[in-house]
Amino acid sequence: MTDLRIGDRVRVHLDARYGQRAGWYEGTVFKIDPYSAHRSFHWVELDAEAQAILGVKHISVFNPRNIQKIAAPA
Repeated sequence: MTDLRIGDRVRVHLDARYGQRAGWYEGTVFKIDPYSAHRSFHWVELDAEAQAILGVKHISVFNPRNIQKIAAPA
C-alpha cells in the first residue's frame, strides 16, 4: 500500500456487512492515528454523495485492503 498522507484523495471499501450500501466510496484523508509501527487508523471525510448514501460524514479505516489512494489527475 502506498503511504497515505493527510489531504490524499482515497477510495474506501465497505464490505457485505453494509448490505446494499457495500462498495467503494470516495473521500479525503483528514487524520491519521498510528496504531503500531506498521498500521494506522486513517480517518476519511467522505464526499457529499457518499455522506448522503451512508448517513455519516467521517469514517475510520484500519485494514489497508479497504483503502486505496486515488491518482491525482494528470
